[in-house]
Amino acid sequence: MDLARLAAVHLFPVRHHSPRSSATLRAYLDEVRPKAIFVEGPSDATPLLEALVDPKTVPPVAILGYRTDGTPASSLWPFAAYSPEYVAVKWAFEHGVRVELIDVPVGMTLAPFEGATVGHDDVEDPGGHEQEGDAEGGGRADDGGVGEGDEDGGDAPASAEGAQESIYEACARARGFRSFEEFWEASFEAPRYDPRSFREALLAYADLARSDGDRLVHRARDAYMARCLLERMGPDLAPHEVAAVLGAAHAAAFAARDVDPALEARLPAPVPCAVTLIPFSFPRLSEQLGYGAGNRAPQYYQRAHDAGGDFRRATLEVLIEFTEHLRLRGFMASLADTIEAFRLAVTLAELRGKAEPGLDEVREATIATMCRGDATHVDGFLWPAVIGRNVGRVGGGIGKNSLQEEFWREVRERRLPATDAPESFRLSLTNQVEVGTSVLLHRLRIAKIPYAGYAGARRAGGGARRRGGQATQETPPDELLGQLSETWEAQWTPATDVALVEKIVLGDTLEQVATRLLEEDLAACHTTGEAADVLLNGVLASSARAVAAALRACDQFAAGDSDLPSLARACRAFAGLASFGSSRSLSSLGDGVIAPMLEKTFARAVLRVHGGCTGSDEAVATAKEALRTLHDVALSQPIVDRAAWLAAARGLVDSDAVNPTASGFACGLLYLAQAIDDAEVARVVGLRLGGAAPPEPAASFLAGFLEVNALVLVKSRTVVEALDAFLGGIAPERFNDTLPILRRAFATLGATERRYLLENVLAARKLGDKARAAQAVLLEKDREKLKEMSEDLSEAMDELDDLL
Repeated sequence: MDLARLAAVHLFPVRHHSPRSSATLRAYLDEVRPKAIFVEGPSDATPLLEALVDPKTVPPVAILGYRTDGTPASSLWPFAAYSPEYVAVKWAFEHGVRVELIDVPVGMTLAPFEGATVGHDDVEDPGGHEQEGDAEGGGRADDGGVGEGDEDGGDAPASAEGAQESIYEACARARGFRSFEEFWEASFEAPRYDPRSFREALLAYADLARSDGDRLVHRARDAYMARCLLERMGPDLAPHEVAAVLGAAHAAAFAARDVDPALEARLPAPVPCAVTLIPFSFPRLSEQLGYGAGNRAPQYYQRAHDAGGDFRRATLEVLIEFTEHLRLRGFMASLADTIEAFRLAVTLAELRGKAEPGLDEVREATIATMCRGDATHVDGFLWPAVIGRNVGRVGGGIGKNSLQEEFWREVRERRLPATDAPESFRLSLTNQVEVGTSVLLHRLRIAKIPYAGYAGARRAGGGARRRGGQATQETPPDELLGQLSETWEAQWTPATDVALVEKIVLGDTLEQVATRLLEEDLAACHTTGEAADVLLNGVLASSARAVAAALRACDQFAAGDSDLPSLARACRAFAGLASFGSSRSLSSLGDGVIAPMLEKTFARAVLRVHGGCTGSDEAVATAKEALRTLHDVALSQPIVDRAAWLAAARGLVDSDAVNPTASGFACGLLYLAQAIDDAEVARVVGLRLGGAAPPEPAASFLAGFLEVNALVLVKSRTVVEALDAFLGGIAPERFNDTLPILRRAFATLGATERRYLLENVLAARKLGDKARAAQAVLLEKDREKLKEMSEDLSEAMDELDDLL
């Protein structure tokens, strides 16, 4: 390898997404006028460069590389308008100059490298040393993606506090800056360098930075790019006719001739992959940690780029926008405040030895002047103005795959959110057009394409349901079926297009993808309840093939399923379809299919009620919920055998072989359904809680009994009298053993339930008459008599306090 020839090339070190790097690079290219430009980037993405600089393509955009062998892994190479790599490619096309990418191909980038990943960004690029955490880019080592900074860190000098100090922190400390970002802005971003001075300064810095830590993977990339560059130069191009635009550490290695060709053999074999160009966004650009240190605020840097690198102008424009935001929200903010904030920002920059103000000065000046010392508004609604919401656009030269075409067509036609900011909206499921939108969103949910999250609904039975105000995709499918409306929170991100590209291996349409994934879920099912969940998702996604397969699976599983909760879960699903299936696009499923399935599954579940309610309290916890489900289905669906359920529930009430909590739970259900009257419940409760019964099982029966609907139960004087008799009959030596169970039983009571319980206890003990007599005594001012008559009342209150 001719390292001397390599070092003689016009090497220009850059920092990703740096306005100053891009501005000085353009000036440098205007000066040297190369015949060929080689840029750091995946070599197999070179055919995309023409589309990248197409007039119809609007940054931010990103090259997306993804595996095509069925393993989910991808990586992104984002470009802003001021990214030096983008500027270099655009300059080449404007001047008719040959331009190519020379970094390791995507397939090699996504392949494992000695337990880690190859990486595609220069970790020694100033500020790019942090590990990427953005899942959109596939940037986690554990999913086969590529980190923006996967350096081990090496041996760093210890700081004064004993912690390891990176080279970046050391540079900032040595220059007297509070952070690396402040050091970078003061040293490289704000000063108006001439191109050659900037090149020399950044090469010197990069030469220092690349000496820190283990660079094995990046030295292997150095070898690959060096060989690739020399081969593409060939004998026809002299070094002075070539410009190489590389991350600063790579350029410094080339300039120092510190390239070991043997290391290229350490790179892994490439995996099958493909590349495309997708839209990106400023919010995503700011959140990628590998880039974030130098691009904390993409819109702010875009302003500086548009102003020719004038950070004073960018600062003034941002402060004016802050003023407008404050005034729109009713705060006192005037042009005088803006001028004062600008003056303070400039003064702070001068005091810190910075040529022009930067982000830190913008923030601190805004807090001190416009916000009167309160940082809340800056950190809240003002700071997004420096991040921006720009979403890029890819020109027509890059065709979208069929999933992307379908997604964007539906988004446009249905007027769904298409910005990188969350927007909430409600769908009315009485409107067939909006039912179609719901089907689309459920297909995306099932396909795990990050776009919309379910946030709540108004159920057909009335009342709103929300899950903490947060968008979630974990809502059980049966809860999504019987609703009059759905609330969704949608947000396009680059991850949406990434997922649409990756999922193309599963089908050409969203319906096909959802169906394929539902069939995979069905193949992993082992119980009737699991298959019923797949069935409901198939209905929500309007997938006829998945629905048919799930129905067959439900029938097969139910024949041998002995799990009561599973069968009850299936009954709930079939009942929901029987009641609300007509609100979905698969209403043609028909009662002819669902009704027999519901009837058979319900009968099978009832037969397993007794066996499912034996065991410890923990063992029957899910069984109690199954009992409630079967009870609701029995009362709401006329096609099921209601009498069989009532008989099975009554069997639980009378059985001593089942868990007493389940017996009490069944008794409460029957009482609420008026299948047993007050006299009968008093008899049952009396037997269960009678003096002959052991107190622990009796207390467990009481716990299950109150768990059903405590308010209705404690409002019944007959029930409360039986409870009072039970509590009064517990032997003192057994009371302490029973107390934990009793407290757990009464813990479910709210303030209203406790009031009714107290009133009925007073009535049961005939303490109401004594209270009224006490009032008369009070009028007579006979305190001794009052104290004597109130002892019983005080004793009852103390007993309740112990329990409640």
